Amino acid sequence: MTTMSWEDLVTSALLGTDRRPLPPGARTRPPAAGATAPQGPRQRGATAEGTGALDAGSVDAGDGHAGAVDAGDGHAGAVDARTEGTRREGTRRQGTGPGSTGQPLDAPLALLGAAAVQTVRRRAGLVPAVAAPLPPPAPGDARPPLPEAAARRLAQLLADRPSAGGGGRRGAAPDLMELLPQWLAAAAAYGYRAPAAALPALLDAARSRTDLRPQALAFGGPRALWLAGFNPEWRFALRGASGGTALPAPEDSGGVRRLWEEGLFAERVALLGAVRAHDPGAALRLLASTWAKERAEDRLMFLDSLRTGLSPADEEFLEGALSDRSRNVRSAAAELLSALPGSAYAARMAARAASCVGLDHTAGQPTVAVEAPHECDAAMQRDGVVPQPPAGRGKRSWWLGQLVEAAPLAVWGERLGGRTPEEVVALPVADDWRDELHAAWCRAAVRQRDAAWSRVLLGPASAPPSAGPGAASSAALLSTLPDGERAEWVAAFVASHGLPEAFQLLGVCAVPWSGALGRAVVDALDVAREAGGYPWSFSGVMGLAERCLDPAEAGRLESMTAASDEGGDAAPGAGGYWAEAFQRLVATLRLRAAMHEELAGRTG
Repeated sequence: MTTMSWEDLVTSALLGTDRRPLPPGARTRPPAAGATAPQGPRQRGATAEGTGALDAGSVDAGDGHAGAVDAGDGHAGAVDARTEGTRREGTRRQGTGPGSTGQPLDAPLALLGAAAVQTVRRRAGLVPAVAAPLPPPAPGDARPPLPEAAARRLAQLLADRPSAGGGGRRGAAPDLMELLPQWLAAAAAYGYRAPAAALPALLDAARSRTDLRPQALAFGGPRALWLAGFNPEWRFALRGASGGTALPAPEDSGGVRRLWEEGLFAERVALLGAVRAHDPGAALRLLASTWAKERAEDRLMFLDSLRTGLSPADEEFLEGALSDRSRNVRSAAAELLSALPGSAYAARMAARAASCVGLDHTAGQPTVAVEAPHECDAAMQRDGVVPQPPAGRGKRSWWLGQLVEAAPLAVWGERLGGRTPEEVVALPVADDWRDELHAAWCRAAVRQRDAAWSRVLLGPASAPPSAGPGAASSAALLSTLPDGERAEWVAAFVASHGLPEAFQLLGVCAVPWSGALGRAVVDALDVAREAGGYPWSFSGVMGLAERCLDPAEAGRLESMTAASDEGGDAAPGAGGYWAEAFQRLVATLRLRAAMHEELAGRTG
């Protein structure tokens, strides 16, 4: 018996165009009585009658469709009842396929032949689907392209991912992901546009790190926002940016009104900010026109835009917001009003705070006496005082702190005998209220951006940290000082107290650190290394130094990259860890220097 090889059968089934002549002696059996011979792919349902089976022998060389099995169509092998009949009858029927001699076909061969015919007929009857409309083209971006070397560096930074194991020894290689925010800030300063090929990785990085989002979206520009619309995982970009829409000119009242009423939320936020920067009064009127219809979370974000150009002209609107349905909106409005010392709100809070704090002249020296509120009435709550304290806080001290924080700092000089801020802070406070009162003054100085009070509350950098307001409050107070003064104070603090208490203070200093601050940090790290301390105890400061030290300090640090001898009191392995940490610091500083050279176009 002559049979077709398995390879020939599979090839014929996949190609569907086999036209090889039958071998000598092969014959074609005519259709059975009553059967309808196939007439091509459009004649669907041509079956053999009697047994209900499709005649495998009807697939001859002239049919033109023998064995055309589409492997990707999802139907190959999915035979119906007619094909099942062929499987049962396969050993009893006479085949006429390629290589047939009239002998009974094996069941698998008959089944494949029938499936081929069914597949071709099914495909021939399919109607092509209507093509989906093309997406709108990406908007243009007129910013200059990145220099080639800088584009390669960006790809390298975006390709870096934290290790799956987390923790452990970092090694001497720079942490590229930690340098990405600095790279984006530098690229923004040059005004470059992002390479199109880098946009997906840039959006992925921004999705996983919220701190990157403002810089990443600004660098990505309108094309990144256009691309974000096609991936649900990038929809965060459409919520926090203008969506690539060109904002109308602030003086174009018609265009501004149309976008404000019809635009997406992100577009409206961007529009309100642009109008506020141009004409604060116009922005306030625009916001007031739809304020009652906005969602609570949207009202909160819109309210935040009023920080720009905040003035007494905003007082009436903010007073109305004190009655808002949302507690968060009420709190935001109260905070903004407290930054207006001449507002009616500030006067109300000053009166309440002054009724709680005064001078006691009965003691041997003038002393601050405190009588905290006994209740939080409805008027206080309307003015933003939260009645329920957090766990671990007493209600009266909680209410007192909120009143003092919201009162203008100028009230205390008058209330406490016409004293200067230095004299007020130096006064003793009765009944252990000092810490609570001074903490509230610290928050007030930060809220009102009062540098004079901040200096007094900080005290001298050489004073023991335990005598100061604490690391968190000190960092907040430092943020109100000019950059140079801030760096000078922190450098003196590090020189006096070392690094254990300095991490939060270093984090608010301008980057790159000033020369004096950088030298103070490096000297403190060197002292810790020589003392045999645990290097991983300083990993946070070392990470800040990698990102914030002036790259020019790399040469000075080179001598610290060698492993030092471990003394008897040193932690095991400390010498190797310190050497590795300084090697990473030097490598990172040099990489930062190279990044700036590449962005400046000074490298190939």
